[in-house]
Amino acid sequence: MRRVAIAGAGLAGLTAAQELRRLGHDGEISMIGAERHRPYRRPPLSKEYLLDDTTDVALAGTDELSATWLLGHPATGLDLAGRRVRRGALPSVPFDALVIATGVRARTLPGTGELRGVVTLRSLDDALALRAALAGRPRVVVAGAGFLGSEVAATLRALDLPVTLVEPDRVPLRRPLGEQVGAIVAGLHRAHGVDLRLGRRVAGVTGAGRVERVHLDDGTALPADLLVVALGAEPETEWLRGCGLRLDRGVVVDRLGLAAPRVAAAGDVARRPSALLGGELVRVEHHGNALEQGAQAARALLGVAAPFDPVPSFWCHLYGHRLQSVGFTGAGYDLRLVTREPDGRFFAEYHRDGRLVGAVTAGFVRRLTACRRLLDEESRQPPMPPSGPSSMTGPPGTTSQGATGPVATR
Repeated sequence: MRRVAIAGAGLAGLTAAQELRRLGHDGEISMIGAERHRPYRRPPLSKEYLLDDTTDVALAGTDELSATWLLGHPATGLDLAGRRVRRGALPSVPFDALVIATGVRARTLPGTGELRGVVTLRSLDDALALRAALAGRPRVVVAGAGFLGSEVAATLRALDLPVTLVEPDRVPLRRPLGEQVGAIVAGLHRAHGVDLRLGRRVAGVTGAGRVERVHLDDGTALPADLLVVALGAEPETEWLRGCGLRLDRGVVVDRLGLAAPRVAAAGDVARRPSALLGGELVRVEHHGNALEQGAQAARALLGVAAPFDPVPSFWCHLYGHRLQSVGFTGAGYDLRLVTREPDGRFFAEYHRDGRLVGAVTAGFVRRLTACRRLLDEESRQPPMPPSGPSSMTGPPGTTSQGATGPVATR
């Protein structure tokens, strides 16, 4: 195995390359990235990067890789039999082994046309554009009150900007965290001056060349200078259509992280079986998962991997509160709000068939640590039988931690 191609120059791809080198691979590594930037940290893009233009998000270690950087042009196809990654009109990249780490793409809002002032926030270039737009002190509408939309709203309120947050669901974060926790988050938004519009969708945007009005599905027209679209993300797998790999809302891998012989997938794009959920396929969009799964992909390609089944975890910052979670959470599980304090601190557990599968907290870190130990032990036990939906669909209402795709990106 002399030539390794890594499609996706983000955290998972970088970690895979670093682990290959650490384990002694001295052959070629080609890093193929759609963006023009070398790997960087995404979590700060919705927080400190918008507040402080001196924030450095670059990831260290790229110069020491002795890799060939093929940036600014995405992978457009995979010839699995011929062992080549296609790059449109550019020369294909040959490989002996491949890591697929192309991540996810932000969902867009249909019908916004060419109006200026409509932005998504997925890439560094997106964040640069948003930060530039904020200099004009705009009136902001955020479409989507998931993790990203909620963090953006909190950050913009820290800049004392007027923010309207539009969410189709009954409460923010209901699908990833459940009704009761979502209600707590709604209270945080309102307490910090966010105009929260629940049960409403953005139906259209109008203006003379740029955003002037954001129209909701109840006929309301919100005056706005900027619309931030935070409607979730989809796995970047279009380039793999017809290549022969198993695609099911991501690239399906086995317990080692392999999608095919000498082909691994890692990070936001990969779906793997979880013993904690009875072997159901899960796709985890968390920072920590990208680190762990990237390294696992390298070990799998080198033939030194053990089965990979970590308990996922994430964090999210909202108005000075640090939300932290372990395991699997969401509206599809039995949520038990164990503790709730007037100052916004809380602790909640998630159960399935009477068995703990996840927990989330703001402030009760020791309890979360105890849950993490228990879940680590549970994940090493024989898988419990799947409950309800099949392993191909996951429990109803789950987030990207479940088989319908986790949305947390922290």
